[in-house]
Formats: sequence, structure tokens, C-alpha cells
Amino acid sequence: MSQTSSGVSRLSSGPSPRLWVAGDLNAFFGLFTNVLLNVLVLSGLALFVVQMPGETVYGRILPALGIALPLGNLFYAYLAWKLAKKEGRDSVTAMPYGPSVPHMFIVVFVVMLPTFLMTKDALLAWKLGLVWALIVGVIVLLGAFVGPTIRKYTPRAAMLGTLAGISIAFISMRPAYQMFDGAWIGLICFMIILLSWIGQVRLPFGIPGGLAVVLVGAAMAWIATALGWSDMMQPSAVGEAITHFSLHLPMVSGDVLSVPLDQVWPLLVTAIPLGIYNFTEGINNVESASAGGDDYNLRAILMADGLGAIVGAFLGSPFPPAVYIGHPGWKAMGGRIGYSLATGIGVGVICFLGLTALLLCLIPLVAIVPILLFIGLVIGAQAFQASPKRHAPAIVLALVPNIAEWAKTQVDGALGASGVNVAAIPDKVFADMANAGVLYHGMEMTGGGAVLAGLMLGAIAVFVIDRRFNWAAVYAGAAAVLAFFGFIHGSHLAINASPGVSFGYALATVLFVGLAWQQKRSGEGISWAPSNDEEEAGIHS
Repeated sequence: MSQTSSGVSRLSSGPSPRLWVAGDLNAFFGLFTNVLLNVLVLSGLALFVVQMPGETVYGRILPALGIALPLGNLFYAYLAWKLAKKEGRDSVTAMPYGPSVPHMFIVVFVVMLPTFLMTKDALLAWKLGLVWALIVGVIVLLGAFVGPTIRKYTPRAAMLGTLAGISIAFISMRPAYQMFDGAWIGLICFMIILLSWIGQVRLPFGIPGGLAVVLVGAAMAWIATALGWSDMMQPSAVGEAITHFSLHLPMVSGDVLSVPLDQVWPLLVTAIPLGIYNFTEGINNVESASAGGDDYNLRAILMADGLGAIVGAFLGSPFPPAVYIGHPGWKAMGGRIGYSLATGIGVGVICFLGLTALLLCLIPLVAIVPILLFIGLVIGAQAFQASPKRHAPAIVLALVPNIAEWAKTQVDGALGASGVNVAAIPDKVFADMANAGVLYHGMEMTGGGAVLAGLMLGAIAVFVIDRRFNWAAVYAGAAAVLAFFGFIHGSHLAINASPGVSFGYALATVLFVGLAWQQKRSGEGISWAPSNDEEEAGIHS
């Protein structure tokens, strides 16, 4: 093994890359508990919100995930092994993979729950969820063919900035609240993470940080429960969870094709923007990995995501899997190839045996959420570390739509918990809310299609900073079209969905075209080179 001038270890010719290194155990405990938590959440949503029968959840949905997730992890591990062998490096980290968190809630609350409330038929709701997941998978597959071009011509600061917005708002905030809600365990677990994964402090006996967090958190929670200091853990729930232990094998069926077409068309309203969201976030995640030193083939990643959703739908899962945000975090933990593969296999076994509820009865949630907070910190920091300093304002701008969307979910949740239907609120109440500083409609418009909106705003800002007004005009024009149809800055798809927003972007397009024309007349020159060309972007300046 040799060492390059930049400090990256390279494999000497001959041996193949190792599938497992010491750091993989660390990253495995982090990713495994993350995916396991999401599997438990989606199981709870299906069982208690949509009120699906247990045999559907444990016999169809979880076994389907038990196939789709390991297949995706296996493919990602293969891509990492192939990249490591091609570049002669032992520092390649596989992309993480798991059930898509935004899709979990959207398919439940936008597709399946309304169907169940209207028809009282949980199985019909499940079948419509399968069709929805299938449509999302097909759109992501189509995105695999245009994604590389979008990535080539979109500034890194815009891609990583909107990803940082997701990480700060949707990955970091809730775990932080949950951590401080049980701070006597959560803070200790988080400090172990900081010491092990950021401070690089060796823990006693060389225990991996992820394992230490799980052991310490579980031990503290169970001891406190045994002494009567806390009721965080429920011994009776452990016995109940064991009753679900049995072998559930996946099966292919035609349920996804059994829904009449007249019930399928309305699903396109959410499936199309969510499919676009999926491949847009996939682009950003691949760019994030590239910024960390691992440059993956975007088309291969997106095709794996699309096929995972399609396979899952035919096997019985309405929850599409996807490439996970967080590659820099797992890399920082020391994860390489084996952690992702081991996670897929571990989650697959648990899904087949119905053990999801049991494990989460043994491990307190407050011991797991600090891991998510750490991932959010690393991704948020990477946006600034891997982009030119002058693009920092563009990164902050790209954060804003996701923060607005997150704030809106908090308001919606508070109103819903109070029994208030947001759709039925009169305009006077919104005006009173605005006077109190809660600009609900502004949040809704800013955060609509947050991932795409952040990408557009961040890109426009980068090109203005770099005085590439021709490209600023292109992205402002694209934003005008997206807003016109409701893909960004709107609450739903429609023709002329957000007139004021699309008109504003159209005016900005005219402005940038005029500035570009003036540049050309003055002899300043106009470049149509790809935005991520290092010399053109000034990264070496």
C-alpha cells in the first residue's frame, strides 16, 4: 500500500479492495439503527394510521423491503468495490441506502390515509400505495437519463446547499428536540459520538462509537426503568413484540396492477413531483459523495433507486427505497464497503423475521437520534467546505426553501393537533397569524417543492456571483416554468399554479438576458462551459 501526497491510501497492484475494515463496524451501527428506525416508523404508520392488517404489514410490506433493501445495498457495495479497484484506493465509501423518509409520510398521509378514510378499505389504500410507488420508480428511472446532464450544468454550491437544507431542517432538528427531551441519556450518547467520530478519540477497548452509543443508551434506560426512575422502557412491550417473530417470505403478486385506471390518475399529482424530488436528491447525494472523494456513476445510482421502488411495489411495499443522504458522515466514521452491505443484510433478516418492533423495544429512541443529528451536522458543513468560499451566500439561499417547508410542517402539525383543518381556515385568521409573525402563505410558497426550489435559487445566486448572467437566465427561466406548473413554490400541480412567482422569475430571466447581452457587447465574453468545471468555477483561484 502506498501513500499519495494528499494523504489518500492507495492499493498496490494485485490485491482486491477489502470488503470489510474496522471502520465498517462503526458505520454499520450508525446506518443500521437509522434504517431500522425508519422501518419501524413506516410499520407503525401502516398499522396504526392506515389500520392495515398485521398480516399485510408483516407478511407483505416488510418482506418486500427485506428484498429491495439488500439488493440496493449489494449493488451500492459493488459500485464501491469497482470504484476502489479502478482508482486503487482503500478509502472508497459505499453509498447508503434505505427507505425514503419523505416518501414514507407522503404515501401514508396523501395517498393511503385519505383512501382509507373515504372507503374504510385498508387493502385498497395499500394497493393505491403500491401503484404510487411504482409510478415514482418509473419517474426516477427516466430521471437517470437526464440526471447526469443536470448535474453537469448545476453548480456544486446549489446542489450541496439544498442538500444541507434538508439535513439541517429535516434530519437535524427533530432528533435534536428528541435528544434534549431525554437529555440525561441523549446528551451522553451525543458526546460519545462527538468524541469518537469528530474528535477521533479512541474509546475504551477500541469499542466502535456506534456500538458504544447503543450499549450505553440501552443500559442507562433499562437501569433507570428497573430502579423506578423512568418509564422509558416497557418490559411488557418486549413480550408483545416477540409474538411477531416468525418467518415471512416475500411473494410477487399482481396487486399493484389490480387498481382501476380512474383511481390511478389522481396519484400522478403527487407521484410526479416526488419522483422528480427523488432523482434531484439522488443527484445532490452523488455530488456530495464526489465532493468527499468518491465520484460515482449517477446513472447507475438512479437506476438502482428506480428499480428498487418498482421491485418493492411488485412485492408489496408502497415505501420506495432510495440512496440516502449522509455519505460524508458514514465516511467520517470510517465506513467503507462492508457497512452498507451488512446493513442491507441485517435489515433484510429482521424484516423476514418480524423483529423490527423487538429491537426498538430493547434500544431507546433517544440513544439513536444523536446519530441522525451527527449526519445532519456533517452534511451541512460539507456544503461550505467543498464549495468556493465566494459561493457561501448561494449555499445559505439554497437552505431557505427547506427551512420554510420544515417550519410549515411544524405549524400544520400544531394546528392538526388542535383539531384545526388548515384548508378550512378563513383568510382573516391567516391575516391575524401574519400580524403575529407567522407568515403561513409565505412559508407555503417559499417551501413548495423545496429541493428543486433550493436548487434553482442556489444556482441563480452562484451564476450572479460569478457574473455568468447567461446561465443565471437559463436557471431563472427554468424556475419560471417549474413555478408555472406548481413544481416549485406551490402547494399543488396546476396550470399557472403560482402566477406571482412564475412572473417574478420570468422578469428575472429578462433581466439576466439583458445583462448577458450587455456583457457580450462590452467584450467581456460569455462562457457556456459546464458550471462545475473547476477552472471556470474558480475553485483553484
